[in-house]
Amino acid sequence: MTFTVIVFVIVYLGMILGDLPFLQIDRTGIALLGAIALVGGGVLTPEAAVQALHLPTLILLFAFMVVSAQLRLGGFYGWVTLWLAALPLQPPLLLGALILVVAALSAVFSNDIVCLAVAPVLIDACRRRRLQPIPYLLALACAANVGSAATLIGNPQNMLIGATLGLSFGGYTLEVIGPVVFGLSAVWGILVWQTRGRWTADADEPESVPSRRLGDQPIFDPWQTVKGLTVAAALVAVFLFTDWPREAAALAGAGVLLTSRKLHSRQMLGLVDWELLVLFMGLFVVNHALEHTGLVAQAIAGLAAAGVPLQQPQPLFAAAVLLSNLVSNVPAVMLLLPAAIHPLAGPILALSSTLAGNLLLVGSIANLIVADVAGRRGIRMDWRTHGRAGVPVTLATLALSALYFAWRLDNG
Repeated sequence: MTFTVIVFVIVYLGMILGDLPFLQIDRTGIALLGAIALVGGGVLTPEAAVQALHLPTLILLFAFMVVSAQLRLGGFYGWVTLWLAALPLQPPLLLGALILVVAALSAVFSNDIVCLAVAPVLIDACRRRRLQPIPYLLALACAANVGSAATLIGNPQNMLIGATLGLSFGGYTLEVIGPVVFGLSAVWGILVWQTRGRWTADADEPESVPSRRLGDQPIFDPWQTVKGLTVAAALVAVFLFTDWPREAAALAGAGVLLTSRKLHSRQMLGLVDWELLVLFMGLFVVNHALEHTGLVAQAIAGLAAAGVPLQQPQPLFAAAVLLSNLVSNVPAVMLLLPAAIHPLAGPILALSSTLAGNLLLVGSIANLIVADVAGRRGIRMDWRTHGRAGVPVTLATLALSALYFAWRLDNG
């Protein structure tokens, strides 16, 4: 038991820090080494470690990475961004249109992929229109996070929650759509208020980046885009109207897309985030080992005895927000799932862990992607720049969600 606890503590310390002192290793490597240590140390047999993996979640995550890869290679994300940027709208209205489009895309496709594909095109479009890119980049990151909470396929933690708790796809969306819509309105209102009178770029702001290479963005391919969107729409329809297991349907859809005469499977699979899948696998093994020590059940019981029953909605909501900013939202959800027994536990975990990601620059991979793309195009988007919008957006969206769940609890 002691060895398991030591491994768990080291792994989750790595989740907090993002790496380990004196080692060139990130969160994925730390989780993987933790799983290796538990198997190598005899705590779990290789067979038990494999059984600890939640295959429905891993399959669903992989399949939608393939769907997103199809749309990315088909140039869909870049085309949407350019179409949006060309709309004859005033800057505040353009910001609102961006928020709605990004939220809709992130609800169906990976919010991280949406940010990665949209951010560079968005920056160039802003420069052509002589607009300050920062408000639009902040809107991209915040809207991607908030919008991804609207469905059980919008982000990795929602996939995990939906698959583990067996939530209804349509029922979940109906439950959370109100807080998500009001949250997106809050994102728009806060950014418009903060940017008032400062929409236009400085006179010395470059219209383009000379170092940008041709071919950075795939050329728009209508057929490949239609193919990807058709599969995505078919999968959503299956999730809504049939009892076909979501992971099986998604895997079949990915298989259809991989069967292509134009896009090589090497290209498709090259855009799959294998590191995220390995992170999931490692954490599944580490958490499974800790659960089998009985310490998780004891900790939950101890907190309940101390007046903090995680099985109840309010403490679960607060714990998800806190842990998501300590260890990131996926590990936080994995830790809290054993306490998710209330009928509203799934929506509470999904909304609170996802919305908490807007608080800090490092709170969400989507935030880091946008900041990295901005930096490579000469735009400084550090933690202060992000925090000026991220903190009020997070507080507002979490407050709206808390009020909604309080109303739901009072009205049964």
